[in-house]
Amino acid sequence: MTSARRGRPAGRTPQLRIAETVAAELRSRILAGDEDYRLPTQEQLVQDFGVSYPSIREALRILETEGLVTVRRGNVGGAEVHRPDESSAAYHLGLALQGARVTLGDLADGLRLLEPQCARACAERADRAETVVPALTANADACAALVEDGVAFTHTAREFHDLIVSFTPNLTVRYVVSTLVALWSTQEEAWAEALTKRGEYPSADEASEVVRTHRRIVREIAAGRASEAERLYRTHLTATQALVIDRFGDGVVNAAASARSTFGSTPRTRI
Repeated sequence: MTSARRGRPAGRTPQLRIAETVAAELRSRILAGDEDYRLPTQEQLVQDFGVSYPSIREALRILETEGLVTVRRGNVGGAEVHRPDESSAAYHLGLALQGARVTLGDLADGLRLLEPQCARACAERADRAETVVPALTANADACAALVEDGVAFTHTAREFHDLIVSFTPNLTVRYVVSTLVALWSTQEEAWAEALTKRGEYPSADEASEVVRTHRRIVREIAAGRASEAERLYRTHLTATQALVIDRFGDGVVNAAASARSTFGSTPRTRI
């Protein structure tokens, strides 16, 4: 009995090392592949790597915990590939922030430092009239039609912020800030739902003022007035954040809520 127990960890370790090696190779393929990349079947992977089925299954479990694949079991089994995007990044960053007991007020402070710079970057784009301005204008129009519907209005108004960040040319800034924006959007939409249920959501006039501010930001971006676009955006962000911080500011970032809100969304990747 003693020797059998001692033998289990020894037998498990090589299998784990093999699985980690296979997972590393598959991870590289997923990250280097295009949007349509699909993993081979488990049978094909066994043949390709010359390893056992348990090692392949362990490798897939590793990738599943990283959010890179979803393993479907049963008659229609297989592994569905998920390329990392701001949604998955928001979840993992959210875990780190939640573990560090970071408050929503602290997250808001970080966004005020970083997000307005994306508005500046949009205003500095030479092609802003063809790419940035039409999308932002369409969003403002959509928001204007929803001022009587608090939850829908908040969701669409948050998409304005998503768009600003998504048009930021620098990829590093885009992905870092979009991750923080995704975390914040979860909290702001929770705020909207809570106040709507209580009949305390801001009035249609106040929602219309948000639309007017969004249109002013668009005009500054269209005119290429980068400093004014950044200033106006920061002022607007401070005002809208204050409404949420008043209710949730002392709360800790919730990674699980972010996962429910963002996983499965369609990422906006623009250049």
